[in-house]
This record gives sequence, C-alpha cells and structure tokens, in this order.
Amino acid sequence: MLAGQMMNAPLLISGILRHAALCFPDQEIVSRTVEGPIHRYSYADAWARSNRLAHALASLGVQEGDRIATFAWNGYRHFELYYAISGMGAVCHTMNPRLFEDQIAYIVGHAADRFVFLDLNIVPMLEKLADRLPSVEGYVIMTNRAHMPQTSLKNVLCYEELLAQASEAPFPWPQLDENAAAAMCYTSGTTGNPKGTLYSHRSTVLHAMGLLAAGCMEINVRSTVMPVVPMFHVQAWGQPYVTPICGARLVLPGARLDGESLHELLDSEKVTVTLGVPTIWLNLLAYLRQSGKRLDHLRNLVSGGSAAPIAMLKAYEKEYGVNVLQGWGMTETSPVCSGGSYSLGIENLEEDALYQRKLRQRKFFGVDMRLMDDDGREMPWDGESQGELQVRGPWVGDGYYNDAKATAAAMTADGWFRTGDVATLDREGLLQITDRTKDLIKSGGEWISSIDLESAAMGHPDVLEAAAIAMPHEKWVERPMLVILPHEGRQPSPDDIRGYLDGRIASWWMPDDIVIVEDIPHTATGKVSKLTLRQRFRDHKLPTN
Repeated sequence: MLAGQMMNAPLLISGILRHAALCFPDQEIVSRTVEGPIHRYSYADAWARSNRLAHALASLGVQEGDRIATFAWNGYRHFELYYAISGMGAVCHTMNPRLFEDQIAYIVGHAADRFVFLDLNIVPMLEKLADRLPSVEGYVIMTNRAHMPQTSLKNVLCYEELLAQASEAPFPWPQLDENAAAAMCYTSGTTGNPKGTLYSHRSTVLHAMGLLAAGCMEINVRSTVMPVVPMFHVQAWGQPYVTPICGARLVLPGARLDGESLHELLDSEKVTVTLGVPTIWLNLLAYLRQSGKRLDHLRNLVSGGSAAPIAMLKAYEKEYGVNVLQGWGMTETSPVCSGGSYSLGIENLEEDALYQRKLRQRKFFGVDMRLMDDDGREMPWDGESQGELQVRGPWVGDGYYNDAKATAAAMTADGWFRTGDVATLDREGLLQITDRTKDLIKSGGEWISSIDLESAAMGHPDVLEAAAIAMPHEKWVERPMLVILPHEGRQPSPDDIRGYLDGRIASWWMPDDIVIVEDIPHTATGKVSKLTLRQRFRDHKLPTN
C-alpha cells in the first residue's frame, strides 16, 4: 500500500463548538428556560461557559470514560453539557424523563452514572427514585441560586454556582482518540430491558456532517433551526452539532411543547427549520386551525420517529405553505440515515404520486442499506419488493453497551444491523418504511401494512390519530382492527370511517372492526405504543370471527 501523506487529526466534539466560537462568534442561541424567561447568548458565550463547565466537572473528579447523566429539556445549559462532558472525555448520557420509574432505575444502574444534571421540574421525580440509584454520587440542579428548590436529594449542587466557582482559563481539551465514547442513549425498551447505544466522537461528527451534506433540510448560516425533538432523545437528531458546524441560529424550546407555545417561538424567532415527531406536528396543526394562526417564516418541517400521514403533509403544504420532509433513523443509527430530498422530474408528478414520493427518503452517503427476506435473500431495489431493512455505516452501532445477548440478536453474521423495519428501496435509493416486523398484519398469507392503513384513516377530517393492530381470526389467522382517536368535539362513527376508506385502500384491507377511543397510548419517545394497544384489546373479539 502506498500511504497518503495527510494529517491524522481526530474528529472531536470539542472542535465543533470551538469552530462556531471562532467563525460565528455572534450567532445567537435562544432558549426558553424552565424558570420561564427567554435566554439569549452567542456561540462565543456558549464556548466560554463550556470551558468553565469542563473545569467544574474536573473539580468533581470526573474522569475520561465516566458516564454523566442529564435529565433535561432543550435549553442552553443542556447544550453546554453536551460539549463539556464529551469534550473532556467523559460520556454524556442523556436520559428520557418520560420513561417509567423502573426503566430509569435500570438504565442509570446499568450505565453506572456518577453524577446527574437535572432541570428544575424533574427534581420531584428523582427524589422518589434516588434510593434506587446507588451509583450516583451527586446531583446538579440546572438553575441559579434564586431558583434552587428545597429537596431531599443528597449531595446537591447549583449549576450556576458550580460554574461561578470554576476557572475562567481555557480548558486544556484533551486530544482524545476519535473512537472514544462520547455520548450514550438507551432505547425505550418496548421489549425487554432498555438497551444502550454508545456513540463515539467520530460517529457523532460524521453524522452531523452527513446531515449537512445531504442538504435536504437546507440548514446553513442563514437558517434559524428549532429542534422540538428533545435533546434527551438521540441527541435531538444531531442538531446540537449540525447548527454550530454551519453557524445556523439555534432556538431551544424548553419543556413547553404544546401547540400554542411552539407557535409562539416559531413566529417570534422567525424559525425556518424545525424538527419533531408526528404527534407534535398533529397537535400544532390542530392549534393552527383552531386559532387561525399562520407559519409565515417556516420553510421546512422535518418529521421523524414514525410515519407521517399524507393528510398531515398535505395540510401543512396546502394550508400553510410549509414543506414537510420525512426522515428515517433509530437510536442505534445516531439516528438519521435518510431524508426527504429532491428528485429530477418530481415537479411533473400528479398530486397523489407526488405525496407518495414525499413518504420516501433518499439514503445518505456513508450509510449502506439492504433488504433481506425471511430466507436470507437480498431483495432488489425496485420500489416494490419488501424485506427487513439492514444498515451499516460509520454512525451505525455495532452492538449494545454491556449486553451481549441483545447485540447477538441485532447484528448479522456479516456485520449489518437488523433494524426490525420492513421497507422498500427503489432505483434512486429512495427508502419507504412499510411497517415494523412485529406490527405487520398477515391476513390469509398476505401482508397488510399498518402504516398505510393508519395514514389513509388519518385523512378523515374527524380523525386525530389512528392505530392499526393485528387481531386473531379463525379463518384468516389475523385481521386488522383500527383504533381511532377523534379530534376534540368530533364523533365519527365506525361506518363513517369505513365509508371514507372505501376506495382509498384495497377492499381486503378494510378493518374487521373500528373502535373509537378517548386516548391512544404513546411510548416515551412519542410513538404510538402498539404493545400497549395489543394488551388493552387482548380479550376483544372481532365481529367477523
């Protein structure tokens, strides 16, 4: 081999914010705080405070490889922790406060977190759990002295006092191995215990650069980006790293994620790009329609985490002029591996074909994908053939933290990650997820896509959410049942829904039962919990049986 003569400079997270402070020092980070007021400062300010925070962590005895947990919303202090913890060589372990108490206790214990940083409104929850967190040596409440609460937590510190006591000198950021662990996130654990994915500096930087290279979100120095997806959920889909790399203005919405609060920031801060799960965007859409408010500055709305219904895409684009982009990824893939993007000739498509195209996303450079059938045969990229989606790449995990059994189940013998998603790929590398392997409905030997059935039902003007689940059937083995959550004040009947679906889905896809409910359960990351629904209706009898 003739070696190239290029420097081997490591890709490190600390270099991202240093770059932003040098090249975009005055660009703004705007945060809605848990205390209430809007906080504003610059990338240069964030870099200076991250230096002090790294000194503070070192004074607490934090060392390379230590796991430091954060229970926090999208705010400027959480942003500082992303850089100080990882930059000094420790592991930033973002925790989802919406998880069940048993899950939280398991995850903190499994990760062996040494310190916990937490927002004010999360203090009561951790007070109840503290006795079950033996690895935790202390808690840092992310506020100033004036807002410090009375608490039963032991070894409590005030975030702003911790920073005030730290050195103002530049922190001696270590030149780490770029493959060193930088951050950690656990799956929500819908089956078995939650599983930890351990991201490296290299994977994190490459993921951010891959998002920018794809260009589908149009994020650059002229953009104002508001990640509504929480910073505790797969690093807010990489946005805390993407925005400082390109110098975009960053808006962090805090804990208030209702339609009115989100619209207030989207409008007042002139946000051009925002990201979140469909549940958030459906609630915002309902608020816009009820209030008559507009989205005059927003250009791109990115939806991920679960399939976006076509009716939602059409509503945002036709009623508000906002382009909706769908992305795909998982906790184990950092998370984003594909995103909505332009194709030659797309402007010539008929409306129905255009929106079907918008449900697909092009795979990003750096990520390999393949579809495998049940017999281990690779399926063609023809847009029709379905198979389990398997992926590999520099920001795809090669296993789970301290969990050999789960790792063995997730990885193929030749080193691909098994996603558990069923999908198609076409000749342009456009991906369409058709279902989860565990959510597919197999009726008489033929597959019914729960995602497509739900999307069709959510086009009905009275339907807020829909979930399709497989129910046992004496003749067909399984048949679909549709669970419907109406908009507030609406009362569609099952016959109304059937009439709407007639002609919009294959006749044999028509649900054998349609149940109208007052709530649909969600997981801690905002996805519909099919597991909970299956448990709720386990004794339900289909009328066709």
